[in-house]
Amino acid sequence: MSNSKNNPRYNVVSLRVTDEEKAVIDLATRRTRKSISRLMREAIQMYIPHLEVSINKR
Repeated sequence: MSNSKNNPRYNVVSLRVTDEEKAVIDLATRRTRKSISRLMREAIQMYIPHLEVSINKR
């Protein structure tokens, strides 16, 4: 887990989801014991495989 002091996150991204999509997200957070933010970051990294590499190159 990263330290927020060493890796601050200032940007906010929001999206609208249906009740059904929110229910799936809530279920995933309970089952994985991860925050919605963490799940979304992981989903983005899975969707865009080169993302982690490009972030680390900065």
